[in-house]
Amino acid sequence: MKIITTPAEMQAAAQTLRREGKTIGFVPTMGFLHEGHLSLMRLARGRCDVLVASIFVNPTQFGPNEDLDAYPRDFDSDEALCRETGVDLLFYPTPETMYLEGHSIWVDEDSLSGMLCGAARPGHFRGVCTVVTKLLNIVLPDFMVLGEKDAQQLRVLRRMVRDLNIPVDIVSGPTVREADGLAMSSRNKHLSPEERAEAVCLFQGLEKAKSLFAAGERDAAVLKAAVREVIEKTSGTVDYIEIVDDESLQNFQPLETRHAGDVKPSLIALAVKFSGARLIDNAVLSK
Repeated sequence: MKIITTPAEMQAAAQTLRREGKTIGFVPTMGFLHEGHLSLMRLARGRCDVLVASIFVNPTQFGPNEDLDAYPRDFDSDEALCRETGVDLLFYPTPETMYLEGHSIWVDEDSLSGMLCGAARPGHFRGVCTVVTKLLNIVLPDFMVLGEKDAQQLRVLRRMVRDLNIPVDIVSGPTVREADGLAMSSRNKHLSPEERAEAVCLFQGLEKAKSLFAAGERDAAVLKAAVREVIEKTSGTVDYIEIVDDESLQNFQPLETRHAGDVKPSLIALAVKFSGARLIDNAVLSK
């Protein structure tokens, strides 16, 4: 595995690989890797000649009161895990090389970004879209693998690639969970032992909603109330619980109408704040 630290070197390597006819797979990450990231790398590894992973804690997607400085970092561990998982090129740039002095161009998405996490984190998806556009221009992959845990991010980036005619396929990988159901996240490290035990409430709430839906419940208010009831038994505070169109993320007609003809699935998504971390999770509701 080769470690590359500058955009110019990474782009030159990618251009050479493409001239050689090699298929490039790409997994972007912010590091502090766990099994969720590694599952995406393994998914990509089986589909490409050359696997590129990036580690970059992108400052532009953090708000002024968010945890940029506290975001966990462990490059030595990340490097070892990338080697073990079969990464060929590890792109590890600095903020100074990714955002040159006077940087003034941004990529904004204005349909899918305003709700869910976007409502709570103004500017977050502008930072995400901008850095991913830059990474795609630098790595020049044939496809990029993203996790389904970050449901809104996945849909925003699919829309961005579509609308900007970026020649890259997006492949999604399933959410990887701990034994008790908690979705793996780098931010789980910040939970106290008591909060970690309680954090499974996100998964339990979603499972309760899925069970009610499977039994025929179509009242969105009832489903959301069931999730809230589970979470409110813990120290967690609900940021949002929403049921939206799985593709557009927009609100729609009542579920009983929407699912009467087995139409497109719905997405139930939630964010819960503990003192140590803000966690997200989601599930798809479909017949």
